[in-house]
Amino acid sequence: MNNNNQPQRSSGVSLLPFLIFVGLYLGIGIYLSTKGVEMAFYQFPILVACLIGILSAFFLHKGDMSSKLNHLVAGMGDTDIMIMCLIYLLAGAFSASADAIGGVKSTVNLALTYIPAQFLVAGVFIISAFLSLAMGTSMGTIGAVVPIAVPLAVASKLNIYLMVGAVLGGAMFGDNLSVISDTTIAATRSQGVEMQDKLRMNFKMAVPAAVITVILLLVLGRPETTPAIKEFDFNIVKIIPYLFVLISALCGMNVFVVLAGGVVLNGIIGIATGAIGFIEFTGAMGKGMMGMAEIFILSILVGGLASMCRADGGFNWLIRKLSSGVKSSASAQLAIGGLVSLVDLAAANNTVAIIISGPIAKDLSNDFKVDPRRSASLLDAFSCVFQGIIPYGAQVLLAISLTSEKAGVILNPLQIIPNVWYCLLLAVFLILSIFVPYADGAIKKDPWNYEYDCKESEVEEKKRNLASEKTI
Repeated sequence: MNNNNQPQRSSGVSLLPFLIFVGLYLGIGIYLSTKGVEMAFYQFPILVACLIGILSAFFLHKGDMSSKLNHLVAGMGDTDIMIMCLIYLLAGAFSASADAIGGVKSTVNLALTYIPAQFLVAGVFIISAFLSLAMGTSMGTIGAVVPIAVPLAVASKLNIYLMVGAVLGGAMFGDNLSVISDTTIAATRSQGVEMQDKLRMNFKMAVPAAVITVILLLVLGRPETTPAIKEFDFNIVKIIPYLFVLISALCGMNVFVVLAGGVVLNGIIGIATGAIGFIEFTGAMGKGMMGMAEIFILSILVGGLASMCRADGGFNWLIRKLSSGVKSSASAQLAIGGLVSLVDLAAANNTVAIIISGPIAKDLSNDFKVDPRRSASLLDAFSCVFQGIIPYGAQVLLAISLTSEKAGVILNPLQIIPNVWYCLLLAVFLILSIFVPYADGAIKKDPWNYEYDCKESEVEEKKRNLASEKTI
């Protein structure tokens, strides 16, 4: 979001609406957890909590009703927020239509057919990583892989915690890196950067963590008995849309073209193979778009709430408090990583954590000259680290539920955490990259221009655009 016109008022009281929003969601979640309610943090609607926060802002903030409403609507209609929401809709349409034509099933079955049984755990991690990278959803990946992987773990007398940890790690790999992941969309749009720039940075931290994870799983994840893994049915043609999205995104193609092309490919392949009819295909698209409704609406509401808090000086106050302990770019990066991690621990939702932390991270980025491509990378990666290991997060809870259903084994969520090796290793590489900036090569070649809030290579184009706007 553009903060060039940010007022210089500073007031900690102005953050109260934000605290009410997060506190309500967190407090009710904790209370329901103590009562033994399943999925406790997902019982109280986060949209309601945010709406209550907005209403409190109207009572607590200074100014007349008209100015407050103007700040709210301006934040809700922010260009980056709107672009983010459009990408959400396209991502939902692609993911749901790919699933409807059988792409998810074919991807999992193809991998399981050709992975040697003795490499089962490492193979499951790789399957989960590819699937989440292609689907853009950790929850969908866990839902697709755990029901197959857990029975295989039982048959081969493998440590079920190790198997579930492999699935969770692979799922968070793609959640962090996928071009259609809502975390990637939120992180890049909140910092005003291109997806491919952020992905290149994340790859340099995520891939080493993934490689070491695979090596460890190959060595320590060998089964006591070799399970009989049958050949599964698959259609390799149905995997083509996933490959198109992955490759074209990495090549730097515009995200709207990438996702629209993926949806069209899903339709052509699904109808041509007889997997789905035209009406069923459009229905799947609509269902996928509606599946993004909550995060779509939440992004708009949080954008409005953030605008109100910023206008009344709340963010200025928070930045000053954070800045008192920040002395360099490295400590600013730690502050960004720590902020999104704490919010994720509170909200138990990494996308929500990024949406809430994004505007503050952008201010820190500008104040301490942290390249926004770097801050976007930190927001996404740190939130995914914690989301993969918090015992009350949706990912861990879904894995526990499916393991109980498919194997009759009740897992202790706290015992899962040490087995999610990928997330733990990613945290190590993230912190290392702050003090040893080995992942910053691409951004050093084309540094950020903070005056025009764009890459140096884009400054002239930005000047021309600004000049044409003045002429109009």
